[in-house]
Amino acid sequence: MNVIDTARANSRRRPIIIGICGAQGSGKTTLAAALIERLAGLAQPAASLSIDDLYLTQAKRHKLARDVHPLLATRGVPGTHDIALGIAVFDGLAKGLATHLPRFDKACDDRAPYADWDLAPQDCEVLIFEGWCVGARPQSAQELVRPVNLLEAQEDAAGTWRHFANNALAGVYQELFGRIDKLVLLAAPDFDCVFDWRMQQESDLEASLAKDAPKTMNACQIARFIQHYERLTRHILSEMPARADLVVRLDQQRRPLEIQKRRVDQHRPE
Repeated sequence: MNVIDTARANSRRRPIIIGICGAQGSGKTTLAAALIERLAGLAQPAASLSIDDLYLTQAKRHKLARDVHPLLATRGVPGTHDIALGIAVFDGLAKGLATHLPRFDKACDDRAPYADWDLAPQDCEVLIFEGWCVGARPQSAQELVRPVNLLEAQEDAAGTWRHFANNALAGVYQELFGRIDKLVLLAAPDFDCVFDWRMQQESDLEASLAKDAPKTMNACQIARFIQHYERLTRHILSEMPARADLVVRLDQQRRPLEIQKRRVDQHRPE
């Protein structure tokens, strides 16, 4: 809550936007829900939005797969989100309007029907914006040369996919992330623990689904899936701690080991 209070003191904009970044399974959604519950107890209008809920529809991603690179059929990397939709949501909230928040149905890998979208309250004071690459910055051209895993080596040997994602991140994503007032990083100890965390997420998802729902991913599918995120996750863990307003360093069980606050004189200008 101190991060939210500091954001309020340093910005005249409403709602205050708190960005929460962290690898898959690091606890972003749990933290966002806890903050929303706390704000509700204080009678402060608030809402949460995940960058996952801004994924392009399945049809649009399949078009990208045909036109640009087959790996873009899989949701995840920059370039597979509807950033214009996210900016429209931010704009609506900034006007004090009750604003519909997009929702994505991961079970069917497509955007949920509009009727299922949540409604952010009128005159919303705080928006929690969370996601695995929220606040991320692009890599240099040199960093893109060498593949980081088998997926890139075997399925993106020419680098077309990773260059497309990096160029997208350098473009409109920075406009969206520029709206963030305070940035929180849930820092995993390393990328290797992401597989276990993602497996637990999939298990929880499977337990919540109806019997006739589409099947969730198995271990082999998850191992391949997280390779889509590996490059940028490693980059975030390397460069974001130096500029995030708050860094929560986690252990393998996602327990906080250390909390680091950025010095006041390092705060980004308003």
